[in-house]
Amino acid sequence: MRTLPIAVTALAATLTLTLTACGGDDGGGDNKPSGSRTDASSTACAADKFGQEVVASEAPAAGDTGTVSVTLTNGSGADCTLQGFPTVGLDAGGTALSVAPEKSAEPEKLTVKKDETVGFTITYVRGPAGDAEKAAAVTTAKFTLPGADGDLSFAWKYGEVALRGAGGAEPDASVTPLQRTGD
Repeated sequence: MRTLPIAVTALAATLTLTLTACGGDDGGGDNKPSGSRTDASSTACAADKFGQEVVASEAPAAGDTGTVSVTLTNGSGADCTLQGFPTVGLDAGGTALSVAPEKSAEPEKLTVKKDETVGFTITYVRGPAGDAEKAAAVTTAKFTLPGADGDLSFAWKYGEVALRGAGGAEPDASVTPLQRTGD
């Protein structure tokens, strides 16, 4: 019966060494030496602290692909962090449609300083005008930043968005993860 306490003691010592090697209280997982961690004073970004600029390369006709790029500028005096995809919804006359994240994209953790910019792009297929079974007449795009309270929106002026899926329940659109923009 004496082997059980020795095994428990050895396990505890191994766990202690492992946790110490991981950097202790830095949350682990980033495998960076403690001196090169992301600024610990950074917090999740607040949506209302960002200015936004929207630029589109509109799809000219039904079946064509267009893009809408959203650039966000941190207007607060504090650094903040973002990681992941924005949650994007399209409003089509009271019908809310969710835009799926781009499947092959990998988000990175971003520390955003005052006046720095980040952005994302919505890629969509234009649908046929006036055909409610095949396209949504979108009027507004709304988005939420990962880990942030509140949402932002902009008027959608880029034509109908094609529908896909069972019964045309989802928009033929995707969104990239947040990325650094500018210099």
